[in-house]
Amino acid sequence: MGESVTERLALFPLGTVLFPGLVLPLHLFEERYRRLIADLLERPEPRGFGVVGIELGHEVGDGAAHRLAEVGCVAELREATPHPDGRYDVVTVGTRRFRLKELDRSRPYLQGEVEYLPEEPGADPGPIALRVRRLFRLYRHRLAAAGAASSELGEPPDDPVGLSYVIAASLILDGHDKQRLLECDDAALRLEAERDLLMRENGILDVLPMIPAGQFLDGSFNPN
Repeated sequence: MGESVTERLALFPLGTVLFPGLVLPLHLFEERYRRLIADLLERPEPRGFGVVGIELGHEVGDGAAHRLAEVGCVAELREATPHPDGRYDVVTVGTRRFRLKELDRSRPYLQGEVEYLPEEPGADPGPIALRVRRLFRLYRHRLAAAGAASSELGEPPDDPVGLSYVIAASLILDGHDKQRLLECDDAALRLEAERDLLMRENGILDVLPMIPAGQFLDGSFNPN
């Protein structure tokens, strides 16, 4: 087997996890990220950068100690609205996952050599997909009963890969659980992990129906 093919990608460390298919709006005012968007806008479409989770510390300056997650997701730039003072409001959509192989800190913003990851359904995903759909329906019902206004979702897709990502993006989980779902090798494994998480969360909502879940719902992220 030959060596894996890598590509150079601009990186955006965030305290959240981006999944393929998830819309991610961002308000950018730090100089390095304004530069990142300006550089992207000079390139032909599609234009994308890598969103990687921060696993340790905080991205608050050049001297900040932090560890980036090994697996991230490309955010494809769909809209960019510049402001007179240099800020940008952008809308991105998660497209494909990558594994971060090497970091480059030579530019104002991080770049990395990344290897793109395949999207496989996995071994016999049908039965687990049916189970997860039922658990997810119950989860949304219990959230609504607890007064948490979850995001407007229609019926999740039939395709196991798409289903696994819609559910991963919709669950109210901490960053470690979200990152674990992003890193699953295939949809069947991701759906199995989601089954276990949904059983846990449904149990919590059943016992404590009034937990203040709304503050943790995925919405518009502001990284800086």
